[in-house]
Amino acid sequence: MTDTAIPDGFEPLSRKSPLTEPWEPIYAKKTDKAIIIGLRLAKPHTNGRGLIHGGLITALADNAMGYSCAQATNWTTSFVTVSLSIDFVGSAEIGQWCSIESDVIKTGKTICFAQSLIKADGVVIARASGTFRVVPKKG
Repeated sequence: MTDTAIPDGFEPLSRKSPLTEPWEPIYAKKTDKAIIIGLRLAKPHTNGRGLIHGGLITALADNAMGYSCAQATNWTTSFVTVSLSIDFVGSAEIGQWCSIESDVIKTGKTICFAQSLIKADGVVIARASGTFRVVPKKG
């Protein structure tokens, strides 16, 4: 894989937000159980030391877990984050492929629990868990 190659199965993320817009391009891959978010790491994703910023990792993990909860309910409801926890166990650098791979642990009528592993070129650099409140979609 070259520095700019996008792994098979990933397509541009269709859900855009003002927060993630400066980080584009961001990609997504749909599986039976989750939405995997991925991106090729670049300078706008770094902190002052040139490593990938923990805030970027946290925000994308939040998105990936929330989208995965939505997919688990066939996109019939929306979700808002109640709590989010992340542990950093490594670092990532410019040029690496970063993927956020989520698992939905349990969905209910009012709450959804999910977790994710964040990887850089296949090596785990963080793990996250989230609790999401079900919010009925408006009209």
